Amino acid sequence: MIKIFTSITFLLCILQASFGQDIPVYTQYDELKKEVLTIQDDKVYVINFWATWCGPCVKELPYFEALRKKYLDQDVEFILISIDWATNLERKVKPFIEKKGLESTVILFDDPKANDWIDKIDPSWSGAIPITLIMNKDHQDFYEKEYHSTEELEADLLAFMNTLKNSK
Repeated sequence: MIKIFTSITFLLCILQASFGQDIPVYTQYDELKKEVLTIQDDKVYVINFWATWCGPCVKELPYFEALRKKYLDQDVEFILISIDWATNLERKVKPFIEKKGLESTVILFDDPKANDWIDKIDPSWSGAIPITLIMNKDHQDFYEKEYHSTEELEADLLAFMNTLKNSK
């Protein structure tokens, strides 16, 4: 009996690994805001808007993954919001995530009314990606740029954390 249970558990682990992470899809800004961008806890969130077709976005993703691993034991969460089309989720986005070994939380946001929601993310956003928000329930910093190293991203994260510390 224990042998069967162990085999079933092992099989379930293999199936979970082969299917990858569950990726929520939001098709309206109000959904994304309510479920992701409205922070109610004391964590710091590093939120990156990217797409599989964006070269600079793809280039910087390893920096987010490296910091996610480094800050696992701290109240910092990394969320990668893909703005690929929802129709490409199974065919492009999931295989991309698996190929790149992304372990950060990935969300797909496919709201075609970009002119309506870009300013709501940040009024200074031109609409170009990648962009990164570093935020908590009280403060948000906006970065419309490509990161060129883990250290550059970490410098912005530490500056944000120091701002929080100094405001208390």
